[in-house]
Amino acid sequence: MENRSIDNSERTSRLYVTAVERAMQLLSAFDHQHTRLTLSQLVKLTGLNMSAVQRFAYTLLQLGYLDRDESSKTYRPAVKLLNFAFQYTVSNEMLSRAAPILKELACETDETANITVLDGTDIVFALRIISQHVLNFNVITGTRLPAYCTAPGLAMMAHLRESHVDTILAKSDLVAHTAKTVTDASQIKERLVQIREAGYCLSIDEYFVGDISIAAAILDARSQPIGAVNVAIAKSRWNGKEDQDRIANLVLSAAAAINSNMWA
Repeated sequence: MENRSIDNSERTSRLYVTAVERAMQLLSAFDHQHTRLTLSQLVKLTGLNMSAVQRFAYTLLQLGYLDRDESSKTYRPAVKLLNFAFQYTVSNEMLSRAAPILKELACETDETANITVLDGTDIVFALRIISQHVLNFNVITGTRLPAYCTAPGLAMMAHLRESHVDTILAKSDLVAHTAKTVTDASQIKERLVQIREAGYCLSIDEYFVGDISIAAAILDARSQPIGAVNVAIAKSRWNGKEDQDRIANLVLSAAAAINSNMWA
């Protein structure tokens, strides 16, 4: 999946290395639907020619970023790729400071707590503490979900410039994942005003049926969102307004504590 659009002016810069882009294209072809791929399948998914795919696959195999099954002639991502996730996590100051606060939030609520970041039109789960009541075990660190219909995404979008919001909505595939998904861009923008005023976003059944999420943005020194903290609750455990007020206050306090730690 391509997470950031590259325009022609960037590609024609003398600093731009096309070979790196193509290697990333090959690695990005693997996902939960494409866990093992032949060279021919990689050609089809990446749009690269067979010669390029062979060279990149061979190089990534030798570097340890791909594994190859000799019997099936298929490739798959190697464990060494996890090095990049590790390096991102340990070098990210916001995540380092947020970790103990997120743990406390998970303990206070007895629910699943997350830190997400905005990447293009998606949110990405960067830290996740799962409770025994978690609704969806398939959501793990690194999972991407659309920003326009998730509580963390909406909480972050509420603090972006209008032009940035317009870009996200224009590039998003505004489809209804459930009967509760809001897909009209103007309605989403109206909702962002309300979220900004409230300080948090409440989402019910908007991406996963049976899922309730309360999120607040983590802001930098310029009041721009650098992440979001949220608590996810299974609908069967939800007690309405009482839980909304209690958990919203805890989420807001967690976001404020992370902000305070960042800029103290």
